[in-house]
Amino acid sequence: MGLDLGLDGKRVLVTGGTRGTGAATVAFFAAEGAQVLTTARSLPAVPLPGVGYITADITTPEGCDHVAEEVDRRLGGLDILVDLLGGSAAPAGGFAALTDAHWQHELSLNLLPAVRLDRLLLPGMIARGAGVILHVTSIQGRMPLPESTTAYAAAKAALSTYSKSLSKEVGPKGIRVLRVSPGWIETEAALDLADRLATEAGTDREGGKALIMQALGGIPLGRPARPAEVAELIGFLCSGRAAAITGSEHVIDGGTLPLA
Repeated sequence: MGLDLGLDGKRVLVTGGTRGTGAATVAFFAAEGAQVLTTARSLPAVPLPGVGYITADITTPEGCDHVAEEVDRRLGGLDILVDLLGGSAAPAGGFAALTDAHWQHELSLNLLPAVRLDRLLLPGMIARGAGVILHVTSIQGRMPLPESTTAYAAAKAALSTYSKSLSKEVGPKGIRVLRVSPGWIETEAALDLADRLATEAGTDREGGKALIMQALGGIPLGRPARPAEVAELIGFLCSGRAAAITGSEHVIDGGTLPLA
């Protein structure tokens, strides 16, 4: 007998849900029977059946306002909010290469969308006395790579601290707030990076993946996590099976962090 997560009919919003881990998370909730909305700057070439898409740039206040309005119009509120949008476009070169514009971009992508959407959508959960907020952070918050991820890591660390504080505030009101902290995930973008590194090093894709793992100090499991594996952890934590879990950060990194 399978593990019934009780997600059938739940109203779910996943941000950044058209590629990689976001797409896998949307697919997981949809397969569990949830009513799923997701955000993207543009629609995917092949939309998932039964999934609603909200076209918006949620790195802006206006984009978040639009998403909240669409959630209310289409679903009448939320049971689960998964703040998954994130990434980095900062250049390599350490701290000196990061301008104010780079810092603002990393914060606008990795911290502020979650803060804004929580502020807009949490009141409805509080009024009902139930709901789940899950923020996707990163092990970079505890293990930054100074050559290239300082700003991204700092933004994710801020998201983690904000999430912990929020969990203390709204837990007594019936809202669970959680964090999932992935390491390297084998997304399409990650494989593109592995291919590029492989070409530069004169090796193949597996050799490129090995170079990334070496940069992280090694992954004891011997491979990155797969998007579906991260999605399944997110789905479990948002389900009634995890009803006593809140305020915690759940690492999924194949053992990359020396202490998790």
